[in-house]
Amino acid sequence: MFVLKRTALSALCLSLILPCTAQVLAQETPAADADAAPATRQALSERSQEDAQALERQLPKDEQQTLQAGSDSFLALWKPANTPAPEGVVIIVPGAGESADWPRTVGPLRRKFPDAKWASLSLSLPDLLAESPVARKETPAPPPQPDKDVKGAPAKATPADANANIAQATAAETENSESAEAPASTDPAASEKADAERIFARLDAAVAYAQQQNARSVVLLGSGSGAYWSARYISERQPPQVQKLVMVAAQNPARVEHSLDSLAATLKLPTADFYYANQAGARQAAVNRLQASKRLKDSSYHQVALTAMPGNQAAEQEQLFRRIRGWLSPQAVD
Repeated sequence: MFVLKRTALSALCLSLILPCTAQVLAQETPAADADAAPATRQALSERSQEDAQALERQLPKDEQQTLQAGSDSFLALWKPANTPAPEGVVIIVPGAGESADWPRTVGPLRRKFPDAKWASLSLSLPDLLAESPVARKETPAPPPQPDKDVKGAPAKATPADANANIAQATAAETENSESAEAPASTDPAASEKADAERIFARLDAAVAYAQQQNARSVVLLGSGSGAYWSARYISERQPPQVQKLVMVAAQNPARVEHSLDSLAATLKLPTADFYYANQAGARQAAVNRLQASKRLKDSSYHQVALTAMPGNQAAEQEQLFRRIRGWLSPQAVD
């Protein structure tokens, strides 16, 4: 009888232990498989997309327009002119790192133009492909190999320079990680061409939208590197709907083949170059553009010097707006 009870007790214990063991193994197996497979880091969204999403949450819906440029859709901010007879549409092209409502130049101008009989359409530009992050695969570290002595047998003693080996391994791992994070190298000319096509497609969409609003006149206004892309767009595409170009604090983007000096002076339409004369770098770049225009006959290029006002951004932006309005509509200057 005692033997039967003992056997029954053992069977009961086994029936309780085995399901628990199977459950633990089932939970550990996927983890082991996950450790064995290389992990793929998802590609990050463009900074410009994040900026546009933030503006969609902050600004009134009636100012937001989603335009289509090929397979890409992008945010543009629209404000109609506050008059029954508007002068036209000013398409504002922000520079690198600027959003469609950037607090300097872009945002203030897009809000001021409607009271000066000009509608405003401020664009979101894509990130340059050369600066876009890419997804990468994290390769698992190889298993450690035991040190061997001269005869090939595994060494038993810990080497005296063990800490040095660890430091070297850590440095190598950091170097490999940094190189994996870097964007994949591409042909600079191909990247520049692809960037231009993406930006030109958005400008085409903006001009088409302005035409849908029955605009009497269309003006491109580029801020920073946006001035370069606007000038290049007009130079290469020569859109007949665009009558004037305004450049504000113009800059060349990084790693482009043609500089703004060779573009702005050759444009056939009236071009106004607004620059801050008390900034040495901007002043010298403006001198180069002016000299390039003087070498051409019948140039429509015009420069306007401004004064930067550190600490008084409101007055600086009002000065900029009044000078641009005076150039666009001389009869409206008060």
